[in-house]
Amino acid sequence: MSTPTAKLALEDGTVYTGSAFGAPGETFGEVVFNTSMTGYQEVLTDPSYRGQIVAMTYPLIGNYGTTIDDAESGRVQVQGFIVRELTRVPSNFRSSRDLDGYLADSGVTGIEGIDTRALVRRIRVRGAMSGVLSTTDLDDASLVAKARAWPGMTGRDLVREVVPAAAFEWNQGFGAFAEHVLPARAATKRVVAIDYGMKWNILRCLTQVGCHVTVVPGTATAEEVLRHEPDGVFLSNGPGDPAAVGYAIETVRGLIGKKPVFGICLGHQLLGLALGAKTFKLKFGHRGANQPVLNQATGQVEITTQNHGFAVDPATLPADAESTHINLNDQTLEGLRHTKYPVFSVQYHPEAAAGPHDSSYLFE
Repeated sequence: MSTPTAKLALEDGTVYTGSAFGAPGETFGEVVFNTSMTGYQEVLTDPSYRGQIVAMTYPLIGNYGTTIDDAESGRVQVQGFIVRELTRVPSNFRSSRDLDGYLADSGVTGIEGIDTRALVRRIRVRGAMSGVLSTTDLDDASLVAKARAWPGMTGRDLVREVVPAAAFEWNQGFGAFAEHVLPARAATKRVVAIDYGMKWNILRCLTQVGCHVTVVPGTATAEEVLRHEPDGVFLSNGPGDPAAVGYAIETVRGLIGKKPVFGICLGHQLLGLALGAKTFKLKFGHRGANQPVLNQATGQVEITTQNHGFAVDPATLPADAESTHINLNDQTLEGLRHTKYPVFSVQYHPEAAAGPHDSSYLFE
């Protein structure tokens, strides 16, 4: 079957030509890669990927289709999607839509048939780059110029693009599908979850372990959070540069010492900034479901799911904060805790979805 041509251009002048799928059009973003073998729908719907064109390193994508049960938000969040080979006929009794149609319905452009190994190697050597993916403009020079003109991720507040419009209650637990991961408990604690672009499985985990969860937008102030009189506060994952989200840093600073706080991913970075540490941009980030992390308190290694392009600089942690987890691939900071207050966070995703469940204990 004949398929339309699509092109991916990077800011360094590299252009890849392949076949289009999903919706026709032109899209801009930071080109990054994810090493997970499964979980492409969770990747597509993770709000932390806002502003990014994502390449999957596993060569065959789409073979089990898509289902509403695997979504991590209410829409596809990536700017564009890159695969080596797209399966157009899925085989899975749970599937309700093939991946091509799923992206088309969402208005998101994809490209297949390019050498994703070469693309990933280029990103690893040169770092994540601005790019443009197009089915409408197929002129190489024009596309490269557009990629170079895109402003990039540093300094961009993307949280405002993915926060909910208003506060709401969440009461969906894991259910029988994953009770072996976290035992179901009656809700005895009230938690306010600050949503900077939160994955739904985080909320499922919190309710599964006995929390009544109220979700508030990431733009909420400390006063608005405390007005709910929670037993604890959760800081979610989200997209973009943490240092650009000054209002969120101020909110977190206003909660430290007043309520127990638990942060994940962007929430971890915001907590670090609120404590006085600094963040920096990683060369090509951590995105996948097999990142080894050392728990420094127990000496145990956890295999984790990760999705982040920025990190907290451990050398800038204040005296009243300490490192709790480190990445065994590059020694970057993966967790921290306050030494005086019940405040802690991790850079990785203990809720997985998709990925291993080594770290689910953190919710308990």
